[in-house]
Amino acid sequence: MTDAPRGLPDSIDETVQLLTEADYVSDRSMATVAYLSMKMGRPLFLEGEAGVGKTEIAKVLSETLGRPLVRLQCYEGLDTASAVYEWNYARQMLEIRLAEAAGETDREKLSKGIFTEEFLIRRPLLQSLEGEPGRAPVLLIDELDRTDEPFEAYLLEVLSDFQITIPEIGTIAAAEPPIVVITSNRTREIHDALKRRCLYHWVGYPDAARELEILRRKAPGAPERLTREIVGFIQELRNADLFKLPGVAETIDWTRALTELDVVALDPDVVNNTLGVILKYQDDIAKMQGSEASRIIQQVRAEAAAATG
Repeated sequence: MTDAPRGLPDSIDETVQLLTEADYVSDRSMATVAYLSMKMGRPLFLEGEAGVGKTEIAKVLSETLGRPLVRLQCYEGLDTASAVYEWNYARQMLEIRLAEAAGETDREKLSKGIFTEEFLIRRPLLQSLEGEPGRAPVLLIDELDRTDEPFEAYLLEVLSDFQITIPEIGTIAAAEPPIVVITSNRTREIHDALKRRCLYHWVGYPDAARELEILRRKAPGAPERLTREIVGFIQELRNADLFKLPGVAETIDWTRALTELDVVALDPDVVNNTLGVILKYQDDIAKMQGSEASRIIQQVRAEAAAATG
């Protein structure tokens, strides 16, 4: 990784290497759509369950390409003042008072003097358009599904032309478009008009082999046996009827937590006492405690013995 900007990858293989440098274990389909997004200058729209690594893609691209990361965290009620820009009203009022104290009475002149870029507070979307050529930022629009539809509609101008219109100043366009990553946990459907401007990829839960490789990179201090048993347990857990299945983030957290406890292999007591690391709802924890946790551990060990035998 480097702080100096570097060129965009020239192939899918280079994109895989780029992600690997930051210990992001990607499948080829993810690397392919990320490469095409950068090559074509189109936003990358990532949908999937929470904790599967969608947000991490933007962080990795920022880190490996040596570009600043501009993050817009979405929420219900997000508006242009928080996402795009607003005027520094306190400074404007102070400027008016100072001008009046100096004897300035021309209202039109005063108005023109305070609606300039000097008094503009830049929020994430506007910040992302003002990057230097060769160092355009990575813009992360995180959890877009949490916003309201009117704000989603506002994004169309930004994502179509990479420009923002400010009535008092005019249109501000990007000298070089940012690399845009949009994520959604699919709590609601995103409108087709926005999706058409993006390249789409569904980020699912990893298979056992990829999750094992993720743990080896993200929790290298964990014993190999423990790592394998954790992956087997989590993979089985995702087949259960739970309100919220554990994502990769929870798998990594659990591995690190068990390593801190000097655990070398799963046992029912350890699992029962640490289920709150991977499950976030009491009903889910109640389903998995006791005999069910013991059953899964036995199954994982039986499958491991069969694989090695």
